This record gives sequence, structure tokens and C-alpha cells, in this order.
Amino acid sequence: MIQCLTAGIARPVCMNKADLIAEAERRTGLNRLDASRGVEATLEAIKMSLGAEDSILITGLGRLELKPKRSGLLPPNGIGPRPIPSGKAVRLKATRKGVVTLNTEPQPDSEIEFEFGGNMDKKNDNSNEVNNAAGSALGLDVGTSRLVLANGSSENFRTSAELNAFVSVPYSKFTENILKQNNVTYQLNGGSALQIFGNEAARFANFFNAEVRRPMMNGTLNPTEEYSLPVMEAIIEQLIKKTKRGENLRFSVPGALREGGSTDLVYHEAMLQSMLESLGYNAKPINEGMAVVYSELESENFSGIGISCGGGMCNVALAFMSLPVLTFSIGKAGDYIDRSVASVTGETPTRIRAIKEEGIDLIREPRNKYESALQVYYEDVILSLVEGLRSEIAATRNLPKIERPIPIVVSGGTAKPKGFIDRFRQTIDRDGFPLPLSDVRMADAPLTATARGCLIAALYDA
Repeated sequence: MIQCLTAGIARPVCMNKADLIAEAERRTGLNRLDASRGVEATLEAIKMSLGAEDSILITGLGRLELKPKRSGLLPPNGIGPRPIPSGKAVRLKATRKGVVTLNTEPQPDSEIEFEFGGNMDKKNDNSNEVNNAAGSALGLDVGTSRLVLANGSSENFRTSAELNAFVSVPYSKFTENILKQNNVTYQLNGGSALQIFGNEAARFANFFNAEVRRPMMNGTLNPTEEYSLPVMEAIIEQLIKKTKRGENLRFSVPGALREGGSTDLVYHEAMLQSMLESLGYNAKPINEGMAVVYSELESENFSGIGISCGGGMCNVALAFMSLPVLTFSIGKAGDYIDRSVASVTGETPTRIRAIKEEGIDLIREPRNKYESALQVYYEDVILSLVEGLRSEIAATRNLPKIERPIPIVVSGGTAKPKGFIDRFRQTIDRDGFPLPLSDVRMADAPLTATARGCLIAALYDA
């Protein structure tokens, strides 16, 4: 974790490494893997340079210096004083131009201090209250693959994310100390193993060529995973700290599976609400497809179809003037694609996910067996979505009379590959659609649309 303490700057904004990667991805158009590599390389170069020189100058930003931490108490973002531990900190003596870039309000030359480290056993660290920045509300996208938190305002918001996964390694005091020294998030459950969770889990899984374990499966809490609840709670507490202010928090839940099945949405929703309320929030669920409507369809009076294509499910909502007309989900999404492609190619799902992250074009002619299989199963997901929409609309009684064409907005990581939205449009155009459509488009920010929609819902209720 990175904490920021500033002198002379109002409303400081702090970012962790995941935020930097997401911002690099957004600004450059690179895929997640390439953006991650770029950020990692940059941070490593800075660390090596500081270790050798104790000071480096970055033109247009300022001078980074390695100095002893100041002692005493400083108020972090207005929450109240807290002790700064002894040791060293990286301080940025920013130029005026650099500060204006970081903060929208012009400021004099200032010094910004970054503190690295801290207790990574978050389940036992309840001493500090949450610092949730500008807004009085939060939105949480609870996805099978990733949890995304949004805070701030509907237009000026920021997000942070954690991988919804973990790996278990044998326990030893030596291993635990090494994990602490390297700020790796972990949990102790029973003492025989360490559960490395969140963003660090993927790195360890790739290193050991192992599959990550999932607290959630097919869109809801995983009933076959013994550590599902404690790990989910730990990941949530990695993103959200306790509060005494009772802020509004809206979290996403899936719609009912149109194929039926034993998915217990009631249990899933109740357990998440209990976890979030135990942290002090006024927590309420919101349908994931409706969250996309709130995020993307304000200019259309919140009328249209929102679709979130995640890891465990694809969630769909048809809304009219912000009111849900129908909601449902299908059990075919990113994990289904990974498992299916792995099965027919003899690879592991982890390897298939890595191939997807390297970049796949669903319009381009396949170059190998992996791309061929990926195109087959992406097409299957798209067909299932469109056929599900047609069937659900046809079966809905008392459908509102929609006089104007409405848009369809698609979001989520499974919809990100190049050519997905083109294939989706082609499938709709090929067989027609029961409602007049004005547009079929991708969400402005596909990976954070659900979290932003949850935030908007929380702000409206504040």
C-alpha cells in the first residue's frame, strides 16, 4: 500500500500500483499486461536509481529524494492525526508545473511524501478508519474475477481493484517474514497454510504454474471453497477500511440465471451485505446490469439495455427511466471461455487467460489453435447473450411502450477483446431484434462501468 501525506496541497489524491497500471492502460491504449510491465519497469528503475543516488530528478515532475521520515503526527486527508513510523520515505519536491498536473488547483512548489510498507495482515489491522476521499458514498463491483471500488463524484471518480483470487502455500515462520518484508497480502487460516490473496495471487500462481483458487464461482460465493468467506472478507478489507460515518455503499449482485441452476443469490447477497455492514457502511445491493445502465445511460434518461460481461456471468438489464423492466444473467462468460478453450487445446485456464491478455482480435483470421478456439467460444457467449435477450423480451408481460429507439451498452473484461462489439452487432443485425435500437456500443470504461454505476446509485441515495 502507498499512503500519501502532503504539505500545502488540498485534497491529495493517492494511487496504488494497480491504479497506476489502470491509468497507463487507459491513457496509452495498451493491454493490461503491457501496461503492467511498463509500470513495473518504471518503478523498478526509480527504486534502483534512488538506491544508488538517494536523489533523482524527473523533468516536469520534480526531484525524488530518499530521506528519513519525519516524526510526530500529521493528519491524513482530514481524518485526524496518526503516527508516522521511523525509517525512510521517498519525498517528491515537485515543480509548480508538476503539482498542477497532479492537482487541478494551481499550487506553489510543494513537497509530497510517499510512505511504503505497513502491516499486510489486513484482517487483524482494524486500527485505522477508512479514507475514502472526496465522496460520501462508495460503489463496489463484486466480480468473480476482480473487485473494483469507486469513490468520489459521478464525474470525477477514482477506482482501485483487487484480484478476487488466492493461492495457498505451506506455512513457515520464515515464509511469513519474507511475505511481510515484500508487502505481499496474505492470511493465516488454521496455521498450516498461508493464503496469498488479491493482486499478488496471480504472480505466485504464474510462478508456480498453478491455478488460482476463487472465493467466487459463476458469479456468486463458491460453495466448494473452504476459505471462500474469510478470503473474500480479507480482499474487501484490502479495498475498504472501517468507518464510523455510515456512508452509503452500493455493491453489485448478479441477476437470476435464465438457465436455472442451484446458484443461491440470497445467500451470496446476504453474506456480502453482512461483511460490508460490519465495516460500518449503509450497504445495499444493486443488480449488475442496472449498474451499467446508471453508469452509461444518463443522457438517455437511464433507458436502454446494460450488459456486464464478467468472469463468472454475463448480466443483463433492460431499464426504462431508471426502472428495471427485466434482469437476468447467463452462466457463460470469461471463465467459461477459459475452461472450454483449455479443455480443447490441452492447456490450463491460467495459460489461456494469459493468451487473452496478450491481445486477441475476434475479427482477424485465427493464427493458431488457441485463437481458433477462443473465437468459437466467444461466438458462443455472444449468441447466448443475444438469444437470451430476445427470449426474455418476448416473454415479458406488460412491456412498456417504448416509442424511441434505445441503446445497448456492453461492459466488462470479457467484452474488451478487439472485435467483440462488432461481433455482437453482427449477431443482432443478422436475425433482427424485438425492440428498436439507436446504438450498440461499448462502455466508455468497460472495466469500471459497474463500479461507477454502483457509486452513482449510492450518491443518489445519499
